[in-house]
Amino acid sequence: MSKIIIDVTPDFFEQSALPKDIKKKFKKQLVFLKENPRHQSLKIHKLEGSDFWEFYVDDFYRCVFQQEGNVYRLYFVGTHKLIDRFK
Repeated sequence: MSKIIIDVTPDFFEQSALPKDIKKKFKKQLVFLKENPRHQSLKIHKLEGSDFWEFYVDDFYRCVFQQEGNVYRLYFVGTHKLIDRFK
């Protein structure tokens, strides 16, 4: 299996600040993504009607990404409600 590469879009870090506990959870999920994208806590699935995918940060926060081979390009992390704009 190829090494997983995590990439971010230029405006990824310009998003509104996440709560401290969510940042911690997000970092943990990134480790899972990098080591095993099939980790059950990620719950990766395609957003219906789009070219985007998402993984769970927790029950309320998600991260939207696209995958090209072994590259996972992150676009947004936020509440599930805000993710709807990618559909």
